[in-house]
Amino acid sequence: MEYIADRITIDPDLCNGKPTIRGLRVTVQTILEYYFAGDSREEILHQYPMLEPEDIDVCLQFAVRLMDNHYVLRK
Repeated sequence: MEYIADRITIDPDLCNGKPTIRGLRVTVQTILEYYFAGDSREEILHQYPMLEPEDIDVCLQFAVRLMDNHYVLRK
């Protein structure tokens, strides 16, 4: 199990290896989808009471860090 920023967990046996929040069965992708669909932080925290406000912050930071990678498009 790998931890990123002490809040993002990557475990091949949890949620098919997708990044999750603190080893919970809540993926970073799920939180980002709610956030960018217009749900407020408060709504997300209400839907997922096991989360902390910092968890949402680290999801956004994680997404930004992914953009630091170099990508190659193949035909």
